Amino acid sequence: MKIAIPAERRAHEKRVAATPETVKKYRALGFDVIVERGAGEASRYPDSQYVDAGATIAPDAAAALKEADIVLKVQRPQSAAEGADELALLKKGALLVSVLSPYQAPEQVKAYAAAGVNAFAMEFMPRITRAQTMDVLSSQSNLAGYRAVIEAAYEFGRAMPMMMTAAGTVAPGRVLVMGAGVAGLQAIATARRLGAIVSATDVRLAAKEQVESLGATFVVAESEELKSAETAGGYAKEMSEDFKKKQAALIAETIKKQDIVITTALIPGKKAPVLVDDAMVKSMKPGSIIVDLAVEQGGNCTLAKPGEIIEVGGVKIVGHLNLPARLATDASALYAKNLLNFLTPLIDKESKTLKINWDDEIIKGTALTRDGQVIHPAFKEGA
Repeated sequence: MKIAIPAERRAHEKRVAATPETVKKYRALGFDVIVERGAGEASRYPDSQYVDAGATIAPDAAAALKEADIVLKVQRPQSAAEGADELALLKKGALLVSVLSPYQAPEQVKAYAAAGVNAFAMEFMPRITRAQTMDVLSSQSNLAGYRAVIEAAYEFGRAMPMMMTAAGTVAPGRVLVMGAGVAGLQAIATARRLGAIVSATDVRLAAKEQVESLGATFVVAESEELKSAETAGGYAKEMSEDFKKKQAALIAETIKKQDIVITTALIPGKKAPVLVDDAMVKSMKPGSIIVDLAVEQGGNCTLAKPGEIIEVGGVKIVGHLNLPARLATDASALYAKNLLNFLTPLIDKESKTLKINWDDEIIKGTALTRDGQVIHPAFKEGA
């Protein structure tokens, strides 16, 4: 059987879906691996390393994909309307494993079914213990949270830690992290390492202990609603308008005192919640920084612009796209391991072929299409 690793063609994407290390593992499992020429270059994995690991280098995407039984990607294939029609290059019956963003492109789910491709959306991985090593959202969000602080520190015109010198004392920076999921917790840890005074907020009370264990102060409006603010999958729920008003009032007072605000709040399948409005931005001190990690889903900050750094009243608002790709080598290594850990249990060790248990919780959670049909409950007709 053959695994194909095409180059990523979407803007701002520097990651790759397999590294030389995972190629070796796939070869040991009995697969032939075809890597499109230059697929790993932006992640600092040259073709020569893939060849040394046992892969074949294909001259283009068509050559890489035409006979592939499994196609591994970072982002969903481009459609004809977006440029090169990558989906058309996949053979019928092929497995497509990627972050497919079906909520952002629901029409492509039907296209996978029409093409006879069995598509798996890795971002739908269930939050269960045995799937932790396959959780691409966690591995990539962890790096995004770290990079957000680095980007903020770069744009900040002052030092982060307190410094006592003969010429005087430099006050520490104050950082507020909004959303204490994987990205937020890593942002807290990174800001603390840099010496900042850190506070954080989240609607999930379960996050309070984690935030405080990292040395940050937890900021949240008290409400009975907080007791049920988390889904069974560990994600934040949409909160009531009453809670949002209370929380916004508390944050409005807190944010005035901050030097850096990092927003990380996302709700699966929905527009990102607004956490920082125009008035809050204008209340911040000149020289303050906001980094909006949710900018690709509408943004937590009303003034954030995707792919841009803007300045409003002396406050810089950073809207970088695809922060994990700014750490492409490590992001690719972690993502490639996630895919390897997902695929390995699907391989029959004796026959060296795929043996998928379609009733498995992990498969049911991630599979969008099978044998020409849309099978995921969220995208079936009438869902």
